[in-house]
Amino acid sequence: MKIRDERREDEDLIATLITTAFLEAPHRDGNEACLVSGLRAAQALLLSLVADEDGQLIGHIAASPCRIGGQSGYALIAPVSVLPSRQGQGIGSALMQAALQRLEAARFPGAALVGDPHYYQRFGFAARAGLGCAGIPSDYVLSRGLTGAAPVGELDLHAVFTG
Repeated sequence: MKIRDERREDEDLIATLITTAFLEAPHRDGNEACLVSGLRAAQALLLSLVADEDGQLIGHIAASPCRIGGQSGYALIAPVSVLPSRQGQGIGSALMQAALQRLEAARFPGAALVGDPHYYQRFGFAARAGLGCAGIPSDYVLSRGLTGAAPVGELDLHAVFTG
């Protein structure tokens, strides 16, 4: 498996992969693939990485800019997608590690995401006092520091997420 930047010819495959990955997820809204397409169209993808195994895309991760506590310069990681038949094999972990390394190398002070705290704690993410996002239970709004302290405050996401 190789983790690499998305290519233009990957765009439709990424959309299919994301849709398939979230098909049975209890927290899905059916709009996950549109989020990535919308961020791409708005030129708001900080990164879009794929897990490629012999030419087949088996996983994807995206990050976009966000504000936290009124401060810009943070990254929101979303969505993270792995084909259902390949989940539990370390693909999501490899994508997350690659994304965090890229964001840290780009000198982002911190990152946030919305997800299962038990899964994402292995990457240093945690719910923090004062960290929140409208309409989402605070236990699932997570952050971690990269080149700075873990950010707290209200998440202000790209319009694609709220539109």
